[in-house]
Parts: sequence; structure tokens; C-alpha cells
Amino acid sequence: MTKVSSQHLPTFTDTESFRAFRTTPAQWLPIALDIARGHGLDTSSPHVFSAGTNLVVGLGEKLILKIFPPLLRAQFVSERGSLMQLAGHLNLPIPEIVAEGMRCGWPYLIITRLAGTLGSGVWPSLPEAQKERLLRQIGETIAAVQRAPLGALEAIEPRWDDFMRKQMQGCHSRHQRLGLAPKFLAGLDDLLRDAAKLIPMDAAPVILIGEYIPENFLLACDNGQWSLAGLFDFGDVLTGWRDYDLLGPSAFMAAGRPGRVRNLLEGFGYAKLDFALKRRLMALMLLHRASDLNAHICIEGWQEQADDLVELQELIWSG
Repeated sequence: MTKVSSQHLPTFTDTESFRAFRTTPAQWLPIALDIARGHGLDTSSPHVFSAGTNLVVGLGEKLILKIFPPLLRAQFVSERGSLMQLAGHLNLPIPEIVAEGMRCGWPYLIITRLAGTLGSGVWPSLPEAQKERLLRQIGETIAAVQRAPLGALEAIEPRWDDFMRKQMQGCHSRHQRLGLAPKFLAGLDDLLRDAAKLIPMDAAPVILIGEYIPENFLLACDNGQWSLAGLFDFGDVLTGWRDYDLLGPSAFMAAGRPGRVRNLLEGFGYAKLDFALKRRLMALMLLHRASDLNAHICIEGWQEQADDLVELQELIWSG
């Protein structure tokens, strides 16, 4: 790795302190630009990305610098390993690593900047037919990522079985704390018992991005038709059972619409949507590391439309 010196990044022991630092670019942008100059890059038109977890700055139209605090080093390992492993395995563009290095124990990546329009800015206004089309493309993309060999990602932590067991142990208390309605909490223990049988713990693992959501992909329009144009943000990659990656688009995009659900699942490779698959997806949605049903299910009035978790799974994966 290239080492660049002269300006220093502080040490943080908790994420809240780091977030406060990140949201004040004046504290770190000069250091980011110093890193970029150390690699001979143009710093005349930087653009700070306010969203996201790490320090991210665009360097003109072609490059992006991502700096990871030491307490989030696992995200650097995930991002770097995923970009290296998926290179050449997808038809969809992903960033390429141009340079990498370390500043004061903070690892960083300089990657190519993808062309396209952020999905979250386009998705809400798309006609229904185009939403169905895009969800089929997302299903196909998930399947393509999962066909790629694991390579060095095979060693990424946590391991799937350990991750699932930990999520199961904390699932009830998590959703109680997040305010899930008692009528859904009442069926949670039964669902977790089913989950232990429905979710494979030792099947051959695949690459799991974890967040196929509009904020993490780019779109392009050709003659009025929008298509996937790029995928980015690989900081939370796991390896494990393939269905886990259906949860983001199911919660944030499919909205319980049968046509959307069908296109997502068919693009992924599932021709049949039966009770067992719905039950497994419901369990995985509750076990997802970012799970918060009240915040994430995009079906208006879903709390009133379902009386228990079985009715809820039928509502989310209708059709």
C-alpha cells in the first residue's frame, strides 16, 4: 500500500463521535485532498457526499475517494475484497480500484466513479411497468453476483451460521425495542423456530451484498426506458444463503405488488412462490442486520392490513 503523510486523522472509539466528525467536512476534507494530491490526482473540483457511512469525496467526474475509520475497517475489507472479486464477473458496471493506501491507520480506496442517475431519485416516479422491468433486472443482477466465485471473500466475518444464530438470539428484543406491534411480536418465537429449519446454515455460501436498494444503484434512460447502469457500495458484504439478498428490494421496492414481486423472483431464478419461500423470506427479513419493519416496509398501511406475521408475509410477497 502507498503511505501518504503530512496531515493526520484523529482516533475515534465510538461511531457517534465519528459521525459528528464526518458531518463536518471542514475537519477532514483538507486531509482527503492531501491524500488525493499524494497520488497525483486533480483536486480542483471536489464534491463531498453527505450520505453514507464513511468519508467520501468525488474528485472531478471520474474518481471517488473513500476513507474508512479504523473502527469500520471491516467495511474497507468488504469493499476492497468485493470489488476485486467481482471484477469481470458482471455485465453491470461496478467501481474499479485505482489506488489504495493508509493514513494514520485509516485505510482508503480511490475508485472509479460510475455514470448514471442515482436510483433513489428516479424510482418513485417511474411507471409501474418500468418498476417491474427494473426489479427483474435487479433479480438477475443478484443471481449474477451470486454466481461469482467467493475467492478471498470466503474468509470474511461473520460466518453465515454464526451470524444467523446471533441474529436469532437477539431478534425478539431487537424488534420489541424498535416498536414492532405486539400482534406481530406474538408470532415471532414461532417464526424463529421455523427459521432454524427453513434457513440453510451449511449450504454452499454465495456473495451477499445485503443492500440492493435504490440508494446503491445507478440508472440510465434510453428512449424512455430506464435500466440498471451501475452497482456500488460493497461495505457490508457477507457470504451465506442466497435468499438474504432478496430482502432489500422486497421491502423497499416491491411494495407487495404481485407484478413487482413476480419479476424480482423470476429474475432471480425462482419460478414458484410458495408458503415455505414466503415463510423463509419473512424470517430473513426479521433477521436482517438492518431489520426495522416499521421503517422499511413500503406498503402503505401494512400494520392495519395484517393481523400477524403469516398475513404479513402474504401481504409482502403477494401473487
